[in-house]
Amino acid sequence: MARRRQLETPSPEALKEIEAGIDRDLARGPGLRPPIADVVADAARHADPLPQAGREAAARDRADAERLRAAEEKGLVAVELPITGITAEALNRDRIVMDEDEMQELMSSISVNGLRLPIEVFEPANQEEAGKYALVSGYRRLTAYRRLNALSGGQRFQTIPAFIRAPGSIAEAMVAMIEENEVRAGLSQYERGRAAASAVHDGVFATVDEAVAVLFQNASKAKRSKIRSFALIHEELGDMLAFATGLNERQCLRLAGALRAGLAEDLRTALEQAGGRSAAEEWDAMLPVIEQAEGAPQDPSRGGRPKAAQKVERARKTRVARGITIERELGPSGYAIRFSGSEVTAELVDAVMDNVRHLLDNG
Repeated sequence: MARRRQLETPSPEALKEIEAGIDRDLARGPGLRPPIADVVADAARHADPLPQAGREAAARDRADAERLRAAEEKGLVAVELPITGITAEALNRDRIVMDEDEMQELMSSISVNGLRLPIEVFEPANQEEAGKYALVSGYRRLTAYRRLNALSGGQRFQTIPAFIRAPGSIAEAMVAMIEENEVRAGLSQYERGRAAASAVHDGVFATVDEAVAVLFQNASKAKRSKIRSFALIHEELGDMLAFATGLNERQCLRLAGALRAGLAEDLRTALEQAGGRSAAEEWDAMLPVIEQAEGAPQDPSRGGRPKAAQKVERARKTRVARGITIERELGPSGYAIRFSGSEVTAELVDAVMDNVRHLLDNG
């Protein structure tokens, strides 16, 4: 039986010799050096480790960049856009009257302090017609910039800070526009109705009821009902009223009542004949027709609600000489003949009454 060799632990000197031999063998050629050793050595040579403060700063920069990209995607970062690349009329504007004194104050403020609140735009699908950017809100601010640019000979105010929004539809853009104006300066009664009626005309909504429900979704039920009345005024008389924004709420409601009573043509005729040069003159021209729809005026000392409108039946209008039309009416007080047209005068009506009286007297 063979004797077992007893293993002995190498001395420190022997271990050093063994390690030195291994290093010599590895240095003889790349075939004997593990690839990972080359990778680690190369990384160690080129590594430039940052101190702790540097690593923290780099991490903050990466986080800031991610937040910036996310904010840009949501349209929360203002950018400078050329004013010539923004179409203000891509949406049918709800505000149609701007106070000149307020505009001058806004221009002065922008000249001294700059623009405090950027405008809002979106990129329309039909850029060939609507331009690169379409305005959502900030019509007064954009107008002020354009005026200031013109005053400077085109040298200043060439760009304006803007948020680029991404509304899902034109309806959302119109809601944003109306909400912005309602919060900042409030629309007139007529402008609210016009916004709803115009949205239907542009095909954004199918009906006025739908337009009012969406555009004024935060308004009370009573307020939405009134806005539908204001929309009726724009539909029937929008092309005739030069000072519609001067009508107050009560006047608008009374006017809408006359329209519902079927007096649209009478109101149009009254406006055409009067040629009003102010809101007061236009109202005075329409008032007799409105009172006709309301019936006999109530004694103001008694208070209460105005008398309900009484139905008036009308026959088809007949056109006669000189552009005059005549129409038979049947109301609570009996029959009446209505004359309308620019050639109708008191003398003409008196002559007709004389002929009628002669006809009746002679059977």
